[in-house]
Amino acid sequence: MKIKALLSLFLLAATTCSAQFRRPMPLNEGEYYDLKVGKASMRIDAANGARIISLKHDTTEVISQNPMPNMYGSTFWTSPQKEWNWPPVREHDIMRYSVEKNGDKLLMTSQLSEKIPLRIKKCFSVDETEQCFVITYSIVNESAEDRKVAPWEITRVPAEGTIFFIAPMESITPAGLMNFVDKNGVKYYEIDQSEKQRKINADGMGWLGYENKGLVLIKRFEDLNASQPAPDEGEIQVYVHNGKVYVELEEQGAYTNLRPGEQLDWTVRWYLVKK
Repeated sequence: MKIKALLSLFLLAATTCSAQFRRPMPLNEGEYYDLKVGKASMRIDAANGARIISLKHDTTEVISQNPMPNMYGSTFWTSPQKEWNWPPVREHDIMRYSVEKNGDKLLMTSQLSEKIPLRIKKCFSVDETEQCFVITYSIVNESAEDRKVAPWEITRVPAEGTIFFIAPMESITPAGLMNFVDKNGVKYYEIDQSEKQRKINADGMGWLGYENKGLVLIKRFEDLNASQPAPDEGEIQVYVHNGKVYVELEEQGAYTNLRPGEQLDWTVRWYLVKK
């Protein structure tokens, strides 16, 4: 899909806010890999969970540089969360990934977790035609038993701007936790602050948007029906940390049974453009 055609669906609302970006605190010394498409650039840190630590349009940073340890950038977990509770699985979230270069693709592979015997692979590339970044996440079942699992991308952004997606209002739960406004079928949430942490689930339509500082980030992924997410999870999730710290743009793939040795692949496409 052409980016102009994609953007025409969204009927964006303007917001003008300023952000302060600070150096995050990684576990290890960084091992950085850069991708660029058009005026957008992405940096991945293989030494710290193959985490996306920067996404810029020209020189303007889009994702959170919050200095709280391991609570910055964009990461990947397995769903449902109740399988590992908290904190996230270290081998998946913060530990070093190996790196292979295959033409114009970067393949980063996690260490195997003892707690959750699943290995994560992240393949990064760009699509010059669609002017986007392409990330394919793979979950490999390296246990001796069947395991049910769903893929889960978590992208932290500054606690300002507007989040938007298409979903039935009744699918946004818990109701009333965040002030979503309907405009021509698109649900908008202008990020606000609270003393409490808040999180919602929603049954979206295969994309999730964020607008701030005149830039628009759109993440496109497989559209799920209401029965496909993992238990107590959702196709789209928004988490707002208490205070003015960061917000998480989250999306999940289908809850899938993996036999021993089987692999699940799930792709998310990131578009970053000026409004």
